[in-house]
Amino acid sequence: MRVVIAEDSVLLRAGLTKLLADGGFDVVDAVPDAEHLLHAVAEHRPDLALVDVRMPPTHTDEGIRAALVIRHQYPAVAVLVLSQYVEERYATDLLSVRTSGVGYLLKDRVAHVSDFLDALRRVAAGGTVLDPDVVAQLLVRRRTDPLDRLTPREAQVLRLMAEGRSNSGIVDALKVSHSAVEKYVSSILAKLDLPHTDTDHRRVLAVLKFLRA
Repeated sequence: MRVVIAEDSVLLRAGLTKLLADGGFDVVDAVPDAEHLLHAVAEHRPDLALVDVRMPPTHTDEGIRAALVIRHQYPAVAVLVLSQYVEERYATDLLSVRTSGVGYLLKDRVAHVSDFLDALRRVAAGGTVLDPDVVAQLLVRRRTDPLDRLTPREAQVLRLMAEGRSNSGIVDALKVSHSAVEKYVSSILAKLDLPHTDTDHRRVLAVLKFLRA
């Protein structure tokens, strides 16, 4: 079974490559971002693409958008998406194209090696594999407030933004890196459906949504 892996973390990419090779898979390419993923799929036409949801340059939804392109342009290629936590909107988008040959798992599941490899085989064979946490969230009432899409950490960052703190101020408050804060802010803006415009400041619009809530 031929597989392309897309994961921006060098260590995790190497670990997945070895894990799959030891499990009998043929990893034909392992790439760090969505652009290289699409090139690899076009070149190799693998049986399966294993894709991280968040990849460079913004670490928001590049992976899932590339997965959707693969689903549309290369229907014979199965897709299994790995995410750090449940993204209901992304899971729904992925399943809306076609429910066969698709999977959505949390990265924690990789630790259960035999189950993880079995999930890959089932997806490649045309099956559907969904993480239990994803299923649980999809079964509850669909959320109507975009703020509910935020993770607890993202909500915390948005509260600090509403207090008027800059990225540097958020770094000091949360004791995290500047790059981590930039990723949180990018994710918040994406989840609140705030596209780039020439006239509106997205950070201000995000704070306004928070204050209205």
